[in-house]
Amino acid sequence: MSSVLFDVPGPEALRRQRRASAITIVALVVLAALALFKLQTEGQLSGALWEPFVTPAYVQALLEAALTTLRVAVVAVALSVLFGAVFAVGRLSDRAWLSWPSALVVEFFRAVPLLMMILAIYLVYGDGLGKFWSLVIGLVLYNGSVLAEVFRAGVNAVPRGQSEAAYALGLRKSQVMQLILLPQAVRIMLPAIISQSVVALKDTSLGYVIPYEELTSVGRQVSIEFGNILPVAIVLALMFIVVNYSLSRLAVWLERRMGRSTQTASELDTGA
Repeated sequence: MSSVLFDVPGPEALRRQRRASAITIVALVVLAALALFKLQTEGQLSGALWEPFVTPAYVQALLEAALTTLRVAVVAVALSVLFGAVFAVGRLSDRAWLSWPSALVVEFFRAVPLLMMILAIYLVYGDGLGKFWSLVIGLVLYNGSVLAEVFRAGVNAVPRGQSEAAYALGLRKSQVMQLILLPQAVRIMLPAIISQSVVALKDTSLGYVIPYEELTSVGRQVSIEFGNILPVAIVLALMFIVVNYSLSRLAVWLERRMGRSTQTASELDTGA
């Protein structure tokens, strides 16, 4: 018996797989135990190192920093989506005077390291913009340029017959883009947009170079004060994981909801 992609394992193969799985689990447990023993002997599991995370003042500082990080991320993602949509449309334009400058902007800001961009914006325009907007603008220029390519690829992924049929009906290119291509492209682009939003959230940690009082910067101050680099790293990692996992689940929910909406619309059209 076989499936589409591989032969179904027989009794002997199943036994080998079970033995390999058991050995792997035992090895991982042993490695985890050794790591915990090493951390214990080095004093990294001492209760004193975890004290800041049960002290109200430090907990409040970390939560406020987390809210600051989220605020930066939300503003940066919203503006990045707008930036990406505008320059994607520019790159798709038939007019060379619009498509070439758009391509130049997108390729330039995709190529410049984000850390250097944030620092340069702050050093040149920091007095007028402040730390918040210096960080946000740097995130927007980089992530918006990446999203511009995502949007362009999503529009190009829509079957060509869709736009040809719309042109045959007499629609202008702007109408075709707005009514035909973009609604279909959004479903294609959604996972990549959410993924880039997660990247933007993680990139807020680069604000330490300014320095901006976001989560990583505050965590670094706590680690310097208490000498508890590992506990701080674990706590910050867990906080980022919770937010990023929530965004991933949101992407799944939106994708399913949009899929159901599309299916319902198709059924109504068929019934009609």
